[in-house]
Amino acid sequence: MKLIAGNWKMHKGPAETLAFFDGFEAPDGVDVVLCPPFVSLEAAVGEDWPIYAQNVHCAGDGAFTGEISAAMLVELGVHGALVGHSERRQYFGESDDSVRARAEAALEAGLKVIACVGESEAEREAGLTESVLARQVAVLPRHADLVIAYEPVWAIGTGKTATTEMVQDAHAYIKSLHDTRVLYGGSVKPENAGELLAQADVDGALVGGASLDPGSFAAICLAGSRS
Repeated sequence: MKLIAGNWKMHKGPAETLAFFDGFEAPDGVDVVLCPPFVSLEAAVGEDWPIYAQNVHCAGDGAFTGEISAAMLVELGVHGALVGHSERRQYFGESDDSVRARAEAALEAGLKVIACVGESEAEREAGLTESVLARQVAVLPRHADLVIAYEPVWAIGTGKTATTEMVQDAHAYIKSLHDTRVLYGGSVKPENAGELLAQADVDGALVGGASLDPGSFAAICLAGSRS
């Protein structure tokens, strides 16, 4: 089955989170994951779908102000975590090594992980897409509970979407490096979800803005159930 994950980023407090679930129904035949902000995790846990955090620290505890450990998420009832999202890399200094450490810590604690990789527009134009992906994927652990999300940085929150050929080629290349499910993330919306999810090596989607509306996200999930 396709895996459709909704990353809410810094949107929806606890009240809005509960309101979303009141209006959201997913079809059969698709795996659904929601990734609310930290303050809304407790409100979301216990709903009908697995809940992932948007980030996780590599240490079990310590003097790391503002960070959250994998053990804390497990205790809360969270099922998994994103690591290495392009916004974490761009704005908060995440590196390949820190992404690896966070992924390993989460998996060791029993969380599932969606690890994000992807090239910038400058890197793609310079013909460096495969070398960037190879570097980012090489550090990721081999584990049954790790999924990779390919998100070309130039298509995150810009309204730009990679062509289906670009998406298929990138996914096939990632799978040649790492035997796992690979999701596509980058301005996925109901209008393009069907075509993107129909590609042979696309195993699902990591959805940003279009996951904030229950109807929009349900339409993407429906596209996944039909692919």
